[in-house]
Amino acid sequence: MIIERYLIREVAKPLAAVLGILAALFVGYSTAGLLADAVNGLLPTGAIAELVGLKLLISLEVLIPISLYVSVVMAFGKLYGDSEITAMFALQVTPGIVLRALFMLSGGLAVLVLALSLVVRPWAYEKSHDITYRAQLSMNVDAMESGTFYLNKHGGRVIFFPRREGIRGPAKEVFIQIQHPTTTDIIMAQSARALPPKRDGGSNVRLDSAHVYFLGRDDSTQDRMMDVGSVTLDPANHNIAPQEYSATGVSSARLARSSDPADIAEFQWRLSTCLSTLLLGLLGMPLSRVNPRQGGRYAKFGTAILVYSGYYLLCTSARTWVQHGSVGAIPGIWWAPALLGVLLVVALYWPQWNVEFRVRTLVKRLSGSLEVPREHTVRHDPV
Repeated sequence: MIIERYLIREVAKPLAAVLGILAALFVGYSTAGLLADAVNGLLPTGAIAELVGLKLLISLEVLIPISLYVSVVMAFGKLYGDSEITAMFALQVTPGIVLRALFMLSGGLAVLVLALSLVVRPWAYEKSHDITYRAQLSMNVDAMESGTFYLNKHGGRVIFFPRREGIRGPAKEVFIQIQHPTTTDIIMAQSARALPPKRDGGSNVRLDSAHVYFLGRDDSTQDRMMDVGSVTLDPANHNIAPQEYSATGVSSARLARSSDPADIAEFQWRLSTCLSTLLLGLLGMPLSRVNPRQGGRYAKFGTAILVYSGYYLLCTSARTWVQHGSVGAIPGIWWAPALLGVLLVVALYWPQWNVEFRVRTLVKRLSGSLEVPREHTVRHDPV
């Protein structure tokens, strides 16, 4: 138990550091993209922190396995490089004991990842979709910049103006297009200014010297046009398409009963993250095996990263194939973890197989060199 606790502690220390670094990098990357939307008025500023937190929760099902994998490679690379593993084996600490310690740590994290994938992932996706949908209903007009087209996700509203008089000043030569089920409204105004904020947080826009066109989308609707000196418009009052169905925000229980390829791919992905965490945690030990006399502590680190990159590419490709119906529910995406399992078995037993092969080859060579030549009978012909 002392050895197991020591091994778990040696892996847990870099695990916390690697996971923290990856989480910080992901948060920074997500925040940069969301800040750009907030600056352009496409996203409320108050929703940035909530969206970043939701995205981080979703990413943990990927960040935890890669952090565990890298930490195991780093920790065991150090143990192999310092000859600690050799000393453990000399003290009759079998590879099974080492694997059992890794299994305990990897198994616990695999259960955590399974809970994140089955429960937290759909909840976080549903919340983020709802925030994004509500953001389409409002727009911070004071944050808009000239020379940029602003449109919602489905193109139901388009706003453009080529110039503006200073920050939060009136916009000039404004073009607005709003799509309705039967008509398309086009507004062209000489200037536009945001009015004081309303109680709900939004603000109306006053358009001066505007030309409004009501264009029918079929022959049954008559086109109209009118000129107004001033008109007040609510940017949040427009029709947008309802939220589209997305398997990522659906509960796992519903996905388990579905026969749709997209739902099957999403459900299998959620289950596979647990298996990937366990296999990657165990695979890190044999991949970090180095000879202290031939290489440094992290001589196999590059190989380990290539293995993970290839595995992640296979998993995402398999998920896409199932989602598009190119591959059925069986084998689904399970062939990718199966290949990783085969690689784990080969990596664990390859040294033993290699030694046995060399021993058999040596025995054959020795037996061939020690073989007593047969006696030859010489026959003399009579003279």
